Amino acid sequence: MKTSRTLFALGAVLMLLGSILAWAIHGPGGVEVEDVRFVGADGQMRSGLLYLPPDASAEDPAPAILAVHGYINSREVQSPFAIEFARRGYVVFSVDQTGHGYSEGAAFSNGFGGPAALAYLRSLPMVDTDNIGLEGHSMGGWTILAAAAAYPDGYKSMVLEGSSTGAPFAREGTPDWPRNLAVVFSAYDEFSQLMWGVEEAGNAEQSPKLQTLFGTDEVVEEGRVYGDIDQGTARMLAQPPVTHPGDHISRAAIGEAVAWFGQTLDGGASLPADNQIWYWKELGTTIVLIGFALFLTGTAGLLLRVPYIDRLRDLPTSAAHWYRGGTWWAIFAATALIPVATYYPVFWLAETILPASPLLPQVVTNQIALWALVNGAIAALIGLFLKGRPMTFSIDVGPSLALAAATVLVGYVAVAFIDWLFLVDPRFWFVGIKLLDPLKAGYALIYAIPLAVFFLLALRALHAGLSVENEGGAAYVLNALALAGGFVLFLAVNYAVLFTTGSTLTPGGWALETIVMFQFVPVLIFAACLSTFLYYRTNSYVPGALLNALFVSWFIVGGQAAQVYIG
Repeated sequence: MKTSRTLFALGAVLMLLGSILAWAIHGPGGVEVEDVRFVGADGQMRSGLLYLPPDASAEDPAPAILAVHGYINSREVQSPFAIEFARRGYVVFSVDQTGHGYSEGAAFSNGFGGPAALAYLRSLPMVDTDNIGLEGHSMGGWTILAAAAAYPDGYKSMVLEGSSTGAPFAREGTPDWPRNLAVVFSAYDEFSQLMWGVEEAGNAEQSPKLQTLFGTDEVVEEGRVYGDIDQGTARMLAQPPVTHPGDHISRAAIGEAVAWFGQTLDGGASLPADNQIWYWKELGTTIVLIGFALFLTGTAGLLLRVPYIDRLRDLPTSAAHWYRGGTWWAIFAATALIPVATYYPVFWLAETILPASPLLPQVVTNQIALWALVNGAIAALIGLFLKGRPMTFSIDVGPSLALAAATVLVGYVAVAFIDWLFLVDPRFWFVGIKLLDPLKAGYALIYAIPLAVFFLLALRALHAGLSVENEGGAAYVLNALALAGGFVLFLAVNYAVLFTTGSTLTPGGWALETIVMFQFVPVLIFAACLSTFLYYRTNSYVPGALLNALFVSWFIVGGQAAQVYIG
């Protein structure tokens, strides 16, 4: 009980302190940040964060920048760019693409929401419509290219971060279109083949497609300005030493965007490009994320004292093993390695048999759901050879459901509170916990079903099957390694190969799935620790399984794009 109170209190304090830090950096120098909703020309609601510098007004309009995130991200991921732009006096609109975040519609539709967002930004009275920049990362680059195509006179310059002109989703670039373009394509970007038709990102300067865009038949020189800014034909290539998602937390990538707009837009403050503070906001939201994990764990522990739920504390004690022998380590290795071995094949299969539909509208979540079912079945087969206590639904399921629902509800209220008070969320990089609208909440309950199957079967193998008598705190580390260790090992090897050879172990077509895998690591580590905490207090894997199913479904659905929209 004391441990639960400590975790609850410490988590709440960290969430509060981290939110204050993030809030202080979010709107630096008196910048006002607003949560905006507007209706696009298609009648669908759009969402964004609007950064308003203190001196911007209808009487003295300021230059502006439309900033757009990439696929399966949201407006918050662009905050490092938005913060640095706003510090230099730009009005910044960081928008959710269609089907992402809080924007309605289906992903990829209506120019990804780019034309509507640019029209909204141009309608603001404090914006100097003669000095508007466009910045987009990955699919966000195609979003701003769609906006530029729809409003060819509606902007002055742009930055493509980890993105490209042309196929598959944008108009082909020429030496004259789009206007004043900086291509920031990182040296280790995983999408080099898709974007510029080269096997290694470090060779992007040799891309015929890029050379055509720059109006040259020679290798493009990094850092050289081609064309003429006054004529709108300027071109520049920069290659920061990071990966595709690394652009968001790269001082170099952010600095290149800041410097380009300083050259091509009028009216911004002359603050050096390397004068940056965004990382303090990232630190703040990371503290919030850590605090949330502790807060949720402490909440679950405290709720075990609530009548009806407290029945879980009276379940019989059992341990499958007296010590860790050869059989234990063999099962442990299988538990860690099989999930990553099945990852790519199952994701490929899900693309074929589980396309987006009105009931299951998120393509990536469908892939995760099928992966969960397949690995749940494998865990069940492993469970046939385990000695752990069998499932006791008659004892466990009612109180466990109550515990899971109550814990998630308390956690959701806490996230809603910091969003309301500080306009921040628990987040590090592109791993964030977002609030759900009613439609997504319904989807989360549907997707929780296959996740519950996975966690029930996997955690039976983990806890009831691999538990060791009096094992103590080592269980937290070993259980985290059992669930996430295979992914950690694969990613470490994959990116070691990328940084040493310029290419990954996986074909370029699987770059997106590899980046999605990054999120498996913190989520599964947290799931293992949370379920271990509850197993020690209930002697059952069922409470942790159901709580993880609800929470992970919330996390995934809130952060994914919907390819089908039925609103």
